[in-house]
Amino acid sequence: MKTQNHFPVRVTDPSMKFYHCSDLSPLKIRVGFSGRGKCWSIWVWLILISFLFLSPSPCFAGINDDHFDGNIYALYAGNGSLIPPKVSLSDSLRLQKPALLVFYLDDSRDCKHYSEVVSNLQSYYGRVTDFIPLNIDSLPLSPSPELSDPSHYFRGKVPQTVLIDQSGKVVLDSIGNVPFDGVDAQFRRVFGLPPL
Repeated sequence: MKTQNHFPVRVTDPSMKFYHCSDLSPLKIRVGFSGRGKCWSIWVWLILISFLFLSPSPCFAGINDDHFDGNIYALYAGNGSLIPPKVSLSDSLRLQKPALLVFYLDDSRDCKHYSEVVSNLQSYYGRVTDFIPLNIDSLPLSPSPELSDPSHYFRGKVPQTVLIDQSGKVVLDSIGNVPFDGVDAQFRRVFGLPPL
């Protein structure tokens, strides 16, 4: 086989000689890879196809699994404004403003479902309450004795919701997916609103 410029040429008629690609008119020729080249090109295609089907993609994000898909408040609650929190717990206590601490993990199915409840609560009480969602991966391993440190309130399970009133008293400390009405009732007590 004669090769020039690294392009091997095969002629399908065995009686014909091999010529450079530019020397041939559209005869019975076939340009291709031989031996190792063909095997190499197959592997390249297989790798490209596997990247297409196996690469993580936001369209494969699932609310019913424990896989990390990104920020759960932006993905599942449609409210990326909750993360990062705008106010720290110490500032909220100093300003005597109620605070809602929500301890969560981005790769927890329960937290993914609960993010929608937190987002709905913020739409009602966001102007008068500081919403402080905290990823537990960012908390220190040992809880702090300081009441102004969020790790003081964390009990080791997610999602955990802690509502602290204007005076710094814990009004609600609940683990799991608390229904909207349950947290709303506590907010109504804090603000002196009539129950529904």
